[in-house]
Amino acid sequence: MKSHLPGAVGVSRLSVYDTGAPDGLHGGTPHMHLTCSEGYVVTAGAGRVQTLSGSGFREVELRPGTVAWFRPGTIHRLVNEGGLQIVVLMQNSGLPEAGDAVLTFPPAVLGDPSAYQAAATLPGGPDLAPALRRRDLAVTGFLAMREAAPAAFEDFCRAAAALVAPKLGDWRKRWEAGALDAALETGRQLDALEKSDLSHLAQGGISVLPGPTESGKHGMCGLLQTYLP
Repeated sequence: MKSHLPGAVGVSRLSVYDTGAPDGLHGGTPHMHLTCSEGYVVTAGAGRVQTLSGSGFREVELRPGTVAWFRPGTIHRLVNEGGLQIVVLMQNSGLPEAGDAVLTFPPAVLGDPSAYQAAATLPGGPDLAPALRRRDLAVTGFLAMREAAPAAFEDFCRAAAALVAPKLGDWRKRWEAGALDAALETGRQLDALEKSDLSHLAQGGISVLPGPTESGKHGMCGLLQTYLP
């Protein structure tokens, strides 16, 4: 029997990068998710999240206890003002890992799938330098886009959609087996209860992950500890 996290979400603990970007701010890599909403639960430290969407630029303070979330189509960039730690909730677990996020590289890179792949892919290992180079290139594109919005934002959305188009068939299969199946399971349970069929209640139990499945991974916004059922 499948044991998704509730709602088939993804859960990670994030320690946001504390090194300086080209504009002097410390933090992560600006990017957009095309099909997945994302939520932050701030657990420690202080910072901000900068967003750019169809409604323009916005900056929101992050403090312990803050919960913030945003829909697909929101470019977001975390700024670390000291020890920023976040629990990240991702919709559609499996899709973000399959390339749902598009980084805000300059148009010349964004418009060339081979150049984008080369700039976005990290070699692995403990060296932080490649992740920071990727972050700085995306920040450069983000800053230029913010100045030229809304036209530049619309251009980015079109380029991002073109980049991910070859992946959509795989994404649909992942969604059907994950988030969609988890939602449909509730419908099956409601159908059973209406028929006084209690068989699914006999299948209850607890699933436990005693610690992160992956630790120390260089993510887009910082060091990740990821929980994968």
